[in-house]
Parts: sequence; C-alpha cells; structure tokens
Amino acid sequence: MKGKLIVIEGVDGSGKQTQSEMLFQTLQGKGLNVRKIEFPDYDSESSTLVKMYLRGDFGKDPADVSAYVASSFFAADRYASFMTKWKAFYEAGGIIIADRYTTANMVHQASKLPDQAEKDKFLHWVYELEFEMYKLPKPDVVFFLDVPPEITMAMTKERMNKITGEAQKDIHEADEHHLQASYENAHYVARKYGWKVIHCVREESMRTKEDIFQEILGKTEDAL
Repeated sequence: MKGKLIVIEGVDGSGKQTQSEMLFQTLQGKGLNVRKIEFPDYDSESSTLVKMYLRGDFGKDPADVSAYVASSFFAADRYASFMTKWKAFYEAGGIIIADRYTTANMVHQASKLPDQAEKDKFLHWVYELEFEMYKLPKPDVVFFLDVPPEITMAMTKERMNKITGEAQKDIHEADEHHLQASYENAHYVARKYGWKVIHCVREESMRTKEDIFQEILGKTEDAL
C-alpha cells in the first residue's frame, strides 16, 4: 500500500519551506502519519555534486552546465534520499510532503532550453529518468507557489545560503535572467502536468502566509 506524495514547488524565495512546514505540522496535528523532506538533501553525501554546481564550481552561469547534466546531479540526490530515508515509510502508506522534487528540474533546468520542442524532449527525459529508471514515486499533487521574481528577489536579499552559511546567493538565486526564465517556464510546466497553481500575490502584494496556507490545506485534504 503506497502512501501519498505532496510536493510544494516554486522559484527561489516563493515560500516553499514555510508552506511545507505548515502543512506538515497541521497534518501531524490531525494524527496523520506524515513526514517532511526537502531537496536538495544538503545533509547527505549524495548532494555533493549539487553543492558544487550551485556553488559555481562548474561555471558561474547556470547555462554553463547543460540541463541534462545538472538534472542528473539532482536526480541522484533524490534517489539516495528515497532509498535510505523514506521509501519504507512511503510504501507503508505514509504521507510525504516534499519541499521541491523532480518538479524542480522541470522548472529550473528546462528553462535553459528556449526551443519548445527541445524543452518537451527534455521534460520527457526527466520523467523517464526519475520515475521510470530510478523508480521514484510520482507526486499525487504538486502545488506551484506563483510569486513573480521581482518579489522573491527582494524577499531573499539577505537570506543565508544553505551551502555556505553566508548571505550570498547560489548561481540560480544570483542570476536574474535564470530566475525570470524559470518563473515563465514554471507556468508552462504547471499547465502541461496539471499542477495546482497557488497565486500568492494579490493586487501587487503578497498574501499572508496563513491565507496561502488555508488554500493549500483545503486542496490537500481533497487529495488525501
């Protein structure tokens, strides 16, 4: 009896960590068997190549590393996490809440491919790699937190980097072109795969985290 996999996705600074934690705490408080995970899994050795990539060891521009190569780093990290940390829990019927997932490769790496045919080819490859070859669970529901880059960049200006522990950005966060391209691409991917889009901005202002959460909670309960 497999469990449920709920994914919170969005560009950097859109509130994924906050909303996934609120959802975890609420479902746990309701007595459900739930666990929260996040990607990249920075506490694991499996994230070494991810850290090197985001730190800029392979190039300071995200485009210096192809979408396929970069995605392989993140996919291997997810495979290690699944096999060593949450496979048994999920397969026993547990609920997994993921702060990012395969969906992050679809958002960030596919944005490097401006040609639509190439983008679709890549998205099919990611799907095959992670869900067919690695046999990772497919999400039951994906929430895309829709926050424009001009707002997320202002919100993350002083945020500490998880890799260095300092107030500096990784190569994704520091590249305005990449953030904008990823945001625009996310809308295409969300439509293509039927993600639930959560519009976090109303009349040019962020909705409160509690207001956003109530929308997510309602749609999660419908999916469980």
